[in-house]
Amino acid sequence: MSLGALAVSGCAEGFSFGAPDPVSSEGQEVLELWRGAHWAAAGVAVLIWGLVVYSVIRYRRRNDDVPSQTPENIPLEIAYTVTPLVIVAVLFAFTVLTQQQVTALSDDPDVVVDVTGFQWSWQFHYPEEGVTVVSDGVGAPRMVLPVGSSVRFRVETADVIHSFWVPRFLVKTDLIPEIDNEFEVNVVEEGEWVGRCAEFCGLEHYRMLFEVAAVPEAEYRTWLDEQRKVAA
Repeated sequence: MSLGALAVSGCAEGFSFGAPDPVSSEGQEVLELWRGAHWAAAGVAVLIWGLVVYSVIRYRRRNDDVPSQTPENIPLEIAYTVTPLVIVAVLFAFTVLTQQQVTALSDDPDVVVDVTGFQWSWQFHYPEEGVTVVSDGVGAPRMVLPVGSSVRFRVETADVIHSFWVPRFLVKTDLIPEIDNEFEVNVVEEGEWVGRCAEFCGLEHYRMLFEVAAVPEAEYRTWLDEQRKVAA
C-alpha cells in the first residue's frame, strides 16, 4: 500500500503540491510518496502549532507567582525524542519501497531505447526495431513510444555528464561516463511532452531538448516503418 493511500483521504488525493501530473505508472508512485510526505509534514505542523497555542493560553502569566519548577519529565522527553524518530523511519521505509518499485526492471520489456546524450543534443536508437533518431542540428529529436508498454531506457553519454529528464514521467536518470544506467517507464497516457537535460553540461546546455510522443501501438508501428524508409 502506498504512503499516499495511508496518509490522505479520497478527497485529498487530488493535491499534487506543485508536482506535474504524471503520465507514467512509475511517476504515479513518486507522486503518491510526494503527497504522503507533504501530508505528514502538514500533520506535524498542525500538532506543533496546536501545542504552541495551547501552551500560550493554558500557561499565560496571571500574577507574579513563580511557575512550577519541575526539573524533568522523563515520559514526555522520551515521547518527543522517539516520535520524530518513528516519523523519519516510516518516511524512510516508504521512500525505499517506492524507489525499489520505480527502479525495478522487467525480464522482457516491450521496447528498448538506447539513449545517448552528447554536447548538445540526443540520439535515440531502437535496437530491436533497427531505427535511430538523432538531432539534425536544428530541431529537437523526437522519440515515439507506444502507450501501455514497458519501455526500457539504456542511457549513456558520449562526453560529459548529462541527465535524461521528462518532467511528466516524474523520474530521471543521469548519464555518467563509463557508467551503464537504465530504467523503465510505462507511459499510460497519450500525448506529447518536452524532455531536457537536467545537468549543466556546458555553455549550450539550454539546447539539449527533445520531444516525446506517446501513441497507440498501431501508430507506433507506422512511425517505425516511416523511419526505416527515411533511413533507406
